[in-house]
Amino acid sequence: MIRPLRRSAKANPEGRMSVLDHLRELRRRLVVVMIIVALGAIVGWLVYNPLLTLLKQPYCNVPYEHRLGALDQSAAQCKLLFRAPLDGFTIRLKVSVVAGAVLTAPLWLYQVWAFVTPGLRRNEKRWTVTFVSMSTALFAAGMALAYFTLYKGLDVLITQAGAGTQAGLDVTSYISFVILMLTIFGASFELPLLIVMLNLVRVLPFSLLKRGQRLGIFLIFLFAGVATPSTDPFTMAAMALPMCLLFELAVLWCFLHDRRRARREAAAEAEQLPDDVASFVEPLPEQLPPTGRPGSSEWSELP
Repeated sequence: MIRPLRRSAKANPEGRMSVLDHLRELRRRLVVVMIIVALGAIVGWLVYNPLLTLLKQPYCNVPYEHRLGALDQSAAQCKLLFRAPLDGFTIRLKVSVVAGAVLTAPLWLYQVWAFVTPGLRRNEKRWTVTFVSMSTALFAAGMALAYFTLYKGLDVLITQAGAGTQAGLDVTSYISFVILMLTIFGASFELPLLIVMLNLVRVLPFSLLKRGQRLGIFLIFLFAGVATPSTDPFTMAAMALPMCLLFELAVLWCFLHDRRRARREAAAEAEQLPDDVASFVEPLPEQLPPTGRPGSSEWSELP
């Protein structure tokens, strides 16, 4: 029997749970996520033909003389092959499930965040809407970049075989390749959001990010080289460079957030000091700017 999804805040105001309660909560969330994705897959099944046309477009962008069968019939023809009887059903089911997961991303991402929020403070739980919206936007941006990379890169990869060659791509392997590229690019763009969220909960401070900044950039290029299915440097650079930019923006955000947090905590600590305790004062005060006009004696006395 599945328990209610919402826990009573009055019965457990601090969100504390035992290990078994965490496992039961994880099971409930996974069931809800599977139901959401299944409903989205039904929609993906109904709109399969437009989705297949969209996924085939990078291959159709390849010059017709490099596509198998195009010279015999029509230069505008663009078809993929399948050999096993079950390949047609398998590829339709795969495309439908992936489309359902993408279409329902805000709903199941909320379930992921809802599983994490019991361990957060009340003010940190207010980031739910920001987390869901930003993660969806970053994943969509990564998928869009992957599609653009495929649109430009697949032409280069296939035409490298030279004149007199044609590509007779299998629909199963091609669609799996495209879906893998879209998923990897989309998931990799979640890196800055993960860094920001870990900084918000005080797990990843800016001081630690600053020490490992160069290592992080190296690991990004290493991940891009390993994760991209194709071996061309164009695809690796197309993933690594935007990830480096997003990483640097996340590091900058963490620097500004930690500095603002430190000032706020220092002010709060100073307000709580008793009247007979001296507050902290800078030993060397900042030099005031001169009051005269530029070129006067006051300006010339400056070191």
